Amino acid sequence: MEGRRAGERLADAADGRLPVLDGGGKLLRKAFPDHWSFLLGEIALYSLVVLVLTGVWLTFFFTPGMGDVVYDGRYAPLRGVLMSQAFDSTLHVSFDVRGGLLVRQMHHWAALVFVAAIGVHLLRIFLTGAFRRPREMNWTIGVTLFALALAEGFAGYSLPDDLLSGTGLRIAQGIMLSLPIIGTYVSLFVFGSAFPGHDIVSRLYGVHILLLPGALVALVTVHLILVVYLKHTQWRGPGRTNRNVVGKPLFPQFMASSTGLSLTVFGVLALLGGIAQINPVWTYGPYRPDHVSTGSQPDWYVGFLEGSLRLMPPWETNVAGHTIMWNVLLPAVVLPALLFLVLYAYPFVEQRLTGERHEEHHLCDRPRERPVRTGLCAAGVTFYGVLLLAGANDIMAASFHLSLNALTWVLRTALVVAPILAFLLARRLCHALLEAEQKRLTEGEETGEVRQTVEGGYESSHEPVTRFRPGAPMKPLSPDESRTGRPARRPPAPAPRRR
Repeated sequence: MEGRRAGERLADAADGRLPVLDGGGKLLRKAFPDHWSFLLGEIALYSLVVLVLTGVWLTFFFTPGMGDVVYDGRYAPLRGVLMSQAFDSTLHVSFDVRGGLLVRQMHHWAALVFVAAIGVHLLRIFLTGAFRRPREMNWTIGVTLFALALAEGFAGYSLPDDLLSGTGLRIAQGIMLSLPIIGTYVSLFVFGSAFPGHDIVSRLYGVHILLLPGALVALVTVHLILVVYLKHTQWRGPGRTNRNVVGKPLFPQFMASSTGLSLTVFGVLALLGGIAQINPVWTYGPYRPDHVSTGSQPDWYVGFLEGSLRLMPPWETNVAGHTIMWNVLLPAVVLPALLFLVLYAYPFVEQRLTGERHEEHHLCDRPRERPVRTGLCAAGVTFYGVLLLAGANDIMAASFHLSLNALTWVLRTALVVAPILAFLLARRLCHALLEAEQKRLTEGEETGEVRQTVEGGYESSHEPVTRFRPGAPMKPLSPDESRTGRPARRPPAPAPRRR
């Protein structure tokens, strides 16, 4: 009893100074839908937590300097080799610090999972229409988070100053130089002098551990606040409307399942860091401007840029004494800018074209219910996949004994044709699924029994449908209820009679 009274007094004291019961109690009763697709964003969140924890640990041992030192560590093949302080400290973390290689590899795996989880989460939001009013700002924040994650990954990937990351920085400098008129000034501003200079690693270090993480954490916080404020989207179903959310309360059910997911993410990343080797910089060696490693490939999330550079024909134009390198400017600057511009603008364009910009939407669409949107998503993923394959065209040509030139032309053709085919196929598949579903609801499910009719023919027996997927209709839809495009226009309400 004394312990209970002490707890009550503590709760009363806290509530008198903080919104524990009024604000916190309402927050703890907040409902969250229970479906696996809504957990993709949490995987990104917990990967970010692992990134922060392992990154803080690594800062105690990493030296962001480009001064020359002679290696004298445990890795015998590189002893006596001249290298930068950054590469030397990376080897020190990997071979001399207890648990250093495990933490370093966990950090790298967490970065890959973080970017992948954001990408898949954005795909889920796109395919279900969860970006519509009132969540356009959250979609914008999510796309910005994806862009910042790409920049953060590239900055961290470049810090060890190994031969692979140095080659990536050389490509980045070439992209800067492709900017008309200002390219040289941008390159000198970033590198501090002629490439590779002596400042790039220390500058990237500050960006990697302070600027970009701060922006990521701030945007994630705003994103979560908006999720709570605007309430979570949910699948259609009995009792689910635009005005409510059916699911688990935040405490204790949702918090327990979310804690279990966080521990799973931590465990999987620790397992990957322990048994799956990634980015073995000691096999690449320190960066030298006159060396390029054979078959060098960037991390997957920037592989599409590598592919776009390889597929672009060698086009250049001389204007007033200035050379415009279209073969670098278009694939590495214009193309990414257009891709993100489309992502930012799509929610507003779609809602304007479909007439939904004045309505709030809290119920998710199934991808088959929006064939055009699903087709566009399939086309975009196919476009990205072709560019990703093109980033490894030399590896594929060598592995399968193909002509590199022929493979490049095949991929150039596929970059134009494959997205169109993917769009048409996905749209047709959506219509076919809707027709099959409508037939299933109208006629019922087949039982597998076949009986002979009085006329001598055969027919299969059916039974009412009893199993439904999340968001699926439970009765045949009328033409006015179809959700495959522009919503049906409701007839105007009769004008009130004058008395």
